[in-house]
Amino acid sequence: MATAGAPRRFCRCACFCSENLYVARYGLHVRFRGEQQLRRDYGPLEQEVERRQRLGQESAARKALIASSYHPARPEIYNSLQDVALAPEFLAAAEYSAVPGADLQGLLQRLETVSEEKRIYRLPVFTAPFCQALLEELEHFERSDMPKGRPNTMNNYGVLLHELGLDEPLVTPLRERFLQPLMALLYPDCGGGWLDSHRAFVVKYAPGQDRELGCHYDNAELTINVALGKAFTGGALYFGGLFQAPSALAKPLEVEHVVGQGILHRGGQLHGARPLVTGERWNLVVWLRASAVRNRLCPMCCRKPDLVDDEGFGDGFTREEPTTVDLCALT
Repeated sequence: MATAGAPRRFCRCACFCSENLYVARYGLHVRFRGEQQLRRDYGPLEQEVERRQRLGQESAARKALIASSYHPARPEIYNSLQDVALAPEFLAAAEYSAVPGADLQGLLQRLETVSEEKRIYRLPVFTAPFCQALLEELEHFERSDMPKGRPNTMNNYGVLLHELGLDEPLVTPLRERFLQPLMALLYPDCGGGWLDSHRAFVVKYAPGQDRELGCHYDNAELTINVALGKAFTGGALYFGGLFQAPSALAKPLEVEHVVGQGILHRGGQLHGARPLVTGERWNLVVWLRASAVRNRLCPMCCRKPDLVDDEGFGDGFTREEPTTVDLCALT
């Protein structure tokens, strides 16, 4: 497993500004090689390319302004993650996974297998009081006059947790202390034991805002998607096969959200969200990344990554392999 050491510089692949550019008008992800190819194949995309090129610097500027000027409604959320915030089932599964000799079959007895074929699992993650407190803080931030970045290229409403200052106290300990031992047993072939960075955001679905999400796959080795609330109907997730597989959406599997529970899946699993019918739905999504895996092959362009220095965790790539990783164990 990954071990603590000197901080490493994380990067993104240059394909972030040329591959999988989402065009909401058509619900498509497209590629960009130059103006001539762009206009021939799709029409104008220059604005999205330029937005992506500015993304890192603009996000860092928003984070700095929020840190200096924002006044939280629930300051206790910004304290280091405590066990009291976590569901007993989640604590038990993580504790079992960290015990020497723990195996997959033992872990599967402690969570729900949604699909054995697709390797999709579910278990309670947060307590109801913690979900409520986090939602109150997110809604308070949403009402504030602080600048807000889009969660990702497909969602227009929500919060980037690193900009709000919740990466260090909440998401990093969630990944390092709890998710990594779980994922090491569930997904050893996907880098589950070598998770060393993440991208975490909350998405919001509501009438008059985003109501559904088109089919896509994540820029992550693994993903956890936790329903925080509120009251809603509709909005189920649907899953196809891996994005590389033919007929990957021939028979999609639908999975309903349960507040407080998290759905675990591989990042390359095609998925989307059905339309919201009533209410508001808020979900915490964490893209879990293993540089030992993605340094060899970018999941978005399926090539050796062309690295570009970036802010924070970037897209989880590093210029050097972690010295403690045996890459043979991942093949």
